[in-house]
Amino acid sequence: MSPQEYDYLRQFLKTRSGLVLSNEKQYLIESRLLPVARKAGLQSIGALVAKLKEPGEAMLAEAVVEAMTTNESFFFRDKTPFEHFTQVMLPELMKARASQRKIRIWCAAASTGQEPYTLAMSIKEMEAKLAGWRFEILGTDISNEVLDRAKSGTYTQFEVQRGLPIQLLLKYFTQQGESWTISPALRSMVQWKKFNLLESFASLGQFDIVFCRNVLIYFDQPTKIDILSRIARTMTSDGYLVLGAAETVVGLSDSFKPMPEKRGLYLPVTAGSGSAATPSTSRLSAAGMAWLSGRAI
Repeated sequence: MSPQEYDYLRQFLKTRSGLVLSNEKQYLIESRLLPVARKAGLQSIGALVAKLKEPGEAMLAEAVVEAMTTNESFFFRDKTPFEHFTQVMLPELMKARASQRKIRIWCAAASTGQEPYTLAMSIKEMEAKLAGWRFEILGTDISNEVLDRAKSGTYTQFEVQRGLPIQLLLKYFTQQGESWTISPALRSMVQWKKFNLLESFASLGQFDIVFCRNVLIYFDQPTKIDILSRIARTMTSDGYLVLGAAETVVGLSDSFKPMPEKRGLYLPVTAGSGSAATPSTSRLSAAGMAWLSGRAI
């Protein structure tokens, strides 16, 4: 692969998906795109680049983007965000949404579905407290391939062993040979949509919680700033943004502020409030704490 071909692919991927590759990532291009080239009957990355430049190669272009943006995921990844979900976000939102009894959640880089299904399991585990409430979970990803796997809800033995407690595996999955399939009840809790984060968010509606974990790290700074700005416009004023452990809004967005002592959790800054008053150690109210402990609110 020539330097010119590598530069073309870097620009192609940045324009199509926002993915930014450093000068040292040629090995990644070759390992992921050589199989794509050969499947298309091409013998080299150079031939793949030449084909991409031809008109009418939309399917090949999509295959290239999917190969380069497919990332791993696993159940209850990092644990902390899901503790925040059940212990901080849900109690406060349920107090604030007592009249609507509806909460919308967006997993903005859903990959093969483990994150949305982890949220669905967390909700199911709290079913007694959540009776009468409606939850909408939207999982989006740029890749058709990973979304097809997510919709099927079927995982290998290796995948279910990564982070998923055995009691939840036995409760919510059915074994089929060497694979495990998540229950229809949980699959029905999640809607799936192919979506590119570089596109307008207008069609998605408004969300109370946005999980956008481990995806901003692949973008350059202007793209991160743009995506965070548009996420802010999709969120309710008292909603929650969840980022990955290696991600932050600091220096990128004035639309969010970190929640003290809640790693990876961010609160919208409402218009006209400036830096806003610093929230308490938890935005959790006394009523929320009572809800968590099982006492009446």
